[in-house]
Amino acid sequence: MTDIEFGLDTFGGVTEDADGEAVPHPQVIRDIIEEAELADRAGLDFFGLGEHHRPDFAVSSPEIVLSAIAARTERIRLGSAVTVLSSDDPVRVFERFSTLDAVSSGRAEIVAGRGSFVESFPLFGFDLRQYEELFEERLDLLSLLLKEEPVTWQGSTRPPLENQRVYPTTANGLRTWVGVGGSPDSVVRTARYNFGLFLAIIGGPAARFAPYIDLFTRAQDQFGVPHQPVAVHSPGLVAETDEQARALTHDGWLAMRTRLGRERGWPPPAVGDFEREIESGALYIGSPETVARKIVGTLRTLDVDRFDLKYDQSGITHATMLDSIGLYGEKVVPMVKDMLA
Repeated sequence: MTDIEFGLDTFGGVTEDADGEAVPHPQVIRDIIEEAELADRAGLDFFGLGEHHRPDFAVSSPEIVLSAIAARTERIRLGSAVTVLSSDDPVRVFERFSTLDAVSSGRAEIVAGRGSFVESFPLFGFDLRQYEELFEERLDLLSLLLKEEPVTWQGSTRPPLENQRVYPTTANGLRTWVGVGGSPDSVVRTARYNFGLFLAIIGGPAARFAPYIDLFTRAQDQFGVPHQPVAVHSPGLVAETDEQARALTHDGWLAMRTRLGRERGWPPPAVGDFEREIESGALYIGSPETVARKIVGTLRTLDVDRFDLKYDQSGITHATMLDSIGLYGEKVVPMVKDMLA
């Protein structure tokens, strides 16, 4: 357990300024770069940046922002969270990330996924009825491209390739994961292609994901492939006290949960849902000791290689996120390592 990595993820959500006004997209992107710089100085292992195509998120091209971060950081690994592979071209995905890998001196990682939003499908002219087919074919092609050898491939959702090489090459390959929300079929598919498993735990207790990790291990054995790492990602925020952390995040969490519920047909949040998610669910919100103890509980329950905190919460400021990143890297992670040791 002492070898577990600790990272940060952000979806690039639009923040608020001190007056409660929405910060413009260009400033949010510049703020994210500053947040990543702090994460690097704090000794964290990974910084993941999401891809979205809607007004409440500022980042639609993670690799460009990550390249800017690469130029201003030294050791932190950089990746997506996630790259929406279904509506992208695997050739371009490889080219962009292999370029990022060069810029960052080998620190790039791909986290491919279907994404939790579907705005990219009409934007790029894809049919949602092909949701599964698009992802399966693109993941298959990406797996071949990552070998950095001539590729011959044919599918039904993009033109075929005949003995094609893709450039630039990398020095040591690209570490690649598949982001999974909890579908057994997705877990088995990730094992079949021999990618790392990145579990998004955004609701309920972490223990309910243990069967997926067990399934991943058994599937890798059945496919006869080497065991790949497992990472988990959950939302949270660290403040000086539990009370401060809850006060900073309650209203934003409630507004976000209500808004997404209306979009997706979920029931509205019930009284006490916020507190229950903190106490026994997927919200890692509180003081450094509270968050550290909760992470330790997760790491003792799940056999994983990385824990990522999704630190951008609705309704908080850039300054609050900087404070949270500093506390996470300088206090929470050392506490977790001490407790595990």
